[in-house]
Amino acid sequence: MHDSLNSPMTSVETRAATGLAMVFAFRMLGMFMVLPVLATYGQDLAGATPTLIGIAIGAYGLTQAFLQIPFGMVSDRIGRKPVIVLGMLLFAVGSIVAAQADSIGGVIAGRILQGCGAVSAAVMALLADLTREQHRTKAMAMIGMSIGVSFAVAMIVGPLLTKAFGLSGLFWSTAGMAMLGLLIVLVWVPTPNKRLFHREASVAREAMASTLRNGELLRLNAGIGILHGLLMASFIGLPLALVEHAGLARDQHWWVYLTALLVSFFSMVPFIIYGEKQRQMKRVLCGAIVVLALSEVYFALIGGGQTAWVFGIIVFFTAFNLLEASMPSLVSKVAPAGGKGTAMGVYSTSQFLGSAVGGMAGGWMYSTLGLDGLFIACAVLALIWLGIAGTMREPPYVTSVRLDLREQHVPQATLMARLSALAGVAEVLVIEEEQAAYLKVDSQVLDRAALEQALAGS
Repeated sequence: MHDSLNSPMTSVETRAATGLAMVFAFRMLGMFMVLPVLATYGQDLAGATPTLIGIAIGAYGLTQAFLQIPFGMVSDRIGRKPVIVLGMLLFAVGSIVAAQADSIGGVIAGRILQGCGAVSAAVMALLADLTREQHRTKAMAMIGMSIGVSFAVAMIVGPLLTKAFGLSGLFWSTAGMAMLGLLIVLVWVPTPNKRLFHREASVAREAMASTLRNGELLRLNAGIGILHGLLMASFIGLPLALVEHAGLARDQHWWVYLTALLVSFFSMVPFIIYGEKQRQMKRVLCGAIVVLALSEVYFALIGGGQTAWVFGIIVFFTAFNLLEASMPSLVSKVAPAGGKGTAMGVYSTSQFLGSAVGGMAGGWMYSTLGLDGLFIACAVLALIWLGIAGTMREPPYVTSVRLDLREQHVPQATLMARLSALAGVAEVLVIEEEQAAYLKVDSQVLDRAALEQALAGS
């Protein structure tokens, strides 16, 4: 391989990783900050009903779901930065529309426009253009971490901003963050010399049909859709329950979420370590789903008392964060060689679609069934997911590797035979027109020196 595996990230790679992580963080903050406040503060908007508030919460995910993959494909044709700039501008315009709205209909329109800024696929493709193979996983992990941090910050900052400036001020701050993200893309993030198609970061049209037929991937797609549907529906009920049952004013909810997120973060880590090291991720996944279902039942039965509600929310977030953190890794393990980008594109679409349906259905369920009925419905949905997850196989404990073959002159059949014969290599796909090989490898078994020799023809 042409670059030393131990070489540090270049300044271009560092700027790409840090800049795009910030773009992701600012954008996700705008999506998440409304969750803890819209169910309570949204009642002050003209024409607001629980059902319409639920639509406002979920509307963002609807346009994200439909535009995520198309925007990524357009970026393959016209360039990453133009698509990202357009997406961030749409996100900012949607935020401004919502900030100026005095009715729930105006907020819904703004949220729909916000969701039109579906830049995730283009951002990941740009990151792949600007980083070498040996640093791409690290760079993508930085983006994953930024999403987790933005969720935690949003749960705390959202209530504080809304207390100080109202819903309008919250959306104005979202517009400001979108413009700051746009500035980072234009000024800080480097522009690649050329676009490269990376099947580990982009959707391959020819891989779409096989991805949609893969039973294991379908189970994970259903799971992430249900998980985010439960999150949105629960955030119709939880802010209202904290006011009505826990006697906590809506401007005090931030400390509950701060406590829950801090405790849940440290609580989930041992389970992720256990699942990966002991290769028991299916057991961890199913156990977390059970805890999620039980937490929803607990919400329905609990009654009053701040301490009891804080405890329940801690348990809920521990299960949610564990599932949110572990499922992308499962998609990566299950996706075939060269199919990770396509699998993640469909996975992200399922996630946003689940958010949309969860918000909309949650508002309707609350207006029809009340708080307790909403939580019981969420518990039933979690149990349905448990039935789906229980039929999945233990995932293969492999990671995806892309090898650049531009300087290799070994015939494809010979190269595939050499790579397939290596211990720890589970799957090989060579794409001649890309001059790249995609491998699924068991990193605990793979001998990197032997891999280098196979590529060198030794």
